[in-house]
Amino acid sequence: MADSTPLLSETNSAEPEPPVLYKHLPSLDSTIERCIGDFGWAQFLQAFLVAFSWFFDAQQTFITVFTDAVPTWHCTLLTEQPNSCNSASNICQLPQNAWAWDRAKHTSIISEWNLECSSSLITGLPASAFFIGCSIGGLALATLADTSLGRKNMLFLSCLMMSLSTFLTAFSTNIWIYSVLRFITGFARATIGTSALVLSTELVGRRWRGQVGVMGFFCFTLGFLSLPAIAYALRAHSWRTLYFWTSIPTLLYSIMVHFLVCESPRWLFVRGRKEDAIETLKCIAPVNSTTIKAPLTSSFISSLSFEQETWKVDLYSAIDALVKRKWAFRRLSAVMAIGYGIGMVYYGMPLALGSLEFNLYLSVTLNALSELPASLITFFFIDKMNRKTSVLVFTSLSGVCSIMSVLKGIHPIWTRLQIGFELVSFFSACLAFGVLLIFTIELFPTCVRNSALSIVRQAVVLGGVFSPMLAASGRANGGFLSYGVFGVVIGVCGWFVVCLPETRGRGICDTMDEEEFKVTNIACNAVGDHV
Repeated sequence: MADSTPLLSETNSAEPEPPVLYKHLPSLDSTIERCIGDFGWAQFLQAFLVAFSWFFDAQQTFITVFTDAVPTWHCTLLTEQPNSCNSASNICQLPQNAWAWDRAKHTSIISEWNLECSSSLITGLPASAFFIGCSIGGLALATLADTSLGRKNMLFLSCLMMSLSTFLTAFSTNIWIYSVLRFITGFARATIGTSALVLSTELVGRRWRGQVGVMGFFCFTLGFLSLPAIAYALRAHSWRTLYFWTSIPTLLYSIMVHFLVCESPRWLFVRGRKEDAIETLKCIAPVNSTTIKAPLTSSFISSLSFEQETWKVDLYSAIDALVKRKWAFRRLSAVMAIGYGIGMVYYGMPLALGSLEFNLYLSVTLNALSELPASLITFFFIDKMNRKTSVLVFTSLSGVCSIMSVLKGIHPIWTRLQIGFELVSFFSACLAFGVLLIFTIELFPTCVRNSALSIVRQAVVLGGVFSPMLAASGRANGGFLSYGVFGVVIGVCGWFVVCLPETRGRGICDTMDEEEFKVTNIACNAVGDHV
């Protein structure tokens, strides 16, 4: 593995020379590369512990697939009269004594609170409230990891708040309180994936950035896979039990993060906390590293002062910088549009599985398993993938397959192939999602990276806001209003990738000025070549 091609090969794109002002000063990026460029056990353990937060994130994202599912039922009165009870009957048009749930009423919120005849707006409200909370929380908390709190504290507080709100959800007494608590849970978990991804990738050198970033996707897959297993084991128990058993491990994990995880050395440097950054580098550097000892002296630390940003850093300065600089706003708008389309499929398809003529537990398991090869492909081939081409191909394939799954009524064969098309579409969306997150990390400098990635993730979540209602509406027409809309949206949004520069093989910057210099330099070279 040590002899493999570097994740971001320098041969793919030439790096512009730094401004004259910077030439006599050491580069923060090169200094950190010298210290942690090699991958050691300390870095692996730190990165894995941080990435494991995705496990609990996945559980709360998809938990309503089981807690809010419409339970199966059976007839209790069988007659030969027209409109009598049968498997194709509408239970809302049957007498109360003509049918009964197959299991106890407390296994789902639908049966416990008598929501079987409620509109899709009501039954889809808790899941939509969760995604709305994610969107608002992502926007409200996005810059805290870049400014006052840092990556580690943001991750700790998010996991802690998510575990507490999940625990309280188990005590909901009606659909309205339940929806409010799901909103709070979504608000709390909004920055977990972002903080974990940025922190884990900033703890390693550029050679391992993509692979470490993909570790979070593996953990998300494991969390997703754990849900049908836990739900099946607790299928005879109350839906409240599922919330209880997913909240306690999350609480214990948040305590581990507080005491065991190191802060990002890049963030500490940019914030001027150089002594803390040096201590972090010494803790996570490989044991056999000789570069960590020599260069990290007091005089050397002083020479890194130019790396601090030239604009004032406050709560919303990161967003202000992203909006005011044209190149940053253009990139942010494009990745947000792509993320919205991916989110509609990524979050919507698992929620719409109830409209398929397939076992719910098995279909959720197959969808979760499809994330595993997607993560493996991203892990092993991210250094060979052109970001732009990959995103375009995966979003287009996802859109086509999603639309194809709607055509099940045209020919009997489509009924058997429906789950296959759905799995390919979801698999492609998973690939596009993974590449997009790595792409976003490489598009923005350290001082705004967490904020940019958080905003993009909220765009992905925003696509999921409308998915629960579309999924609920799709149950009445075989999925046309769900899978059909999903396919069109992700197919169209994927084309926004043509507005972005390719980042494969390019180093990352730490300040907005440094990135802007690089953008200007590349643009001037392009004009010169054209002339």
